[in-house]
Amino acid sequence: MANITIRNLDNPLKMRLRVRATRHGCSMEEEAHQILQAVLTEEHQPTQNLGQAIQRRFAPFGGVDLPESTGSIT
Repeated sequence: MANITIRNLDNPLKMRLRVRATRHGCSMEEEAHQILQAVLTEEHQPTQNLGQAIQRRFAPFGGVDLPESTGSIT
């Protein structure tokens, strides 16, 4: 196993880590380990563009029909 050192950690962030660790009944080191493991092992979602996100969001409602753009702003 490797060790890392985190330098220049802001005091408010360190305090939040300490409180979170206390709430979970573990050390700050173990809490940081759990946070890193959770974030770095989660399934990576491919990036989507805004148009695809809107289309997916409204698909269950039958979609949305928008007029075609003429390319000019009036």
